[in-house]
Amino acid sequence: MSDSVWRTVRNDHDILQLLHAVGHFHDSCIKEMYYVSGAYVNDDLSMYPVNTRRELHVIFQRQADEMPMLELAFSDLKVLQLTPNDPEYTCEILDASLFWKDGCIWWCDDAVCPTDAETYSGTLICAGQLRFRPLSGLMGAQPFFEPITE
Repeated sequence: MSDSVWRTVRNDHDILQLLHAVGHFHDSCIKEMYYVSGAYVNDDLSMYPVNTRRELHVIFQRQADEMPMLELAFSDLKVLQLTPNDPEYTCEILDASLFWKDGCIWWCDDAVCPTDAETYSGTLICAGQLRFRPLSGLMGAQPFFEPITE
């Protein structure tokens, strides 16, 4: 359930406000992701093979009283580099990066300089646009996105 409207990140000021509001993602984790490409196959097996949507939604949960859960929605996705940690190691985020570079918005799960973004080996998202919203009432392990049931 949402308790807020979507807010669009348009400039460096918006980035700083978001990073401040979520403590640079300190003591947070990526809980879930949901991707829509825009491509599909019809019942007659004809295919629409074009990634027209490229939307990625990422749910974060944080150990914080203010905005403990939020959703980032990336549109016009260029890169998703998902590097989950080994199950033997912790996956909490201690400091994240968010910046504009070459007309795109970049998010990295660590403190990364824009000049090092292309060579970063952790989780990285690059997209044309970003919006976000705080969420409430769904902390814990219960899925946010509808699970597939058989």
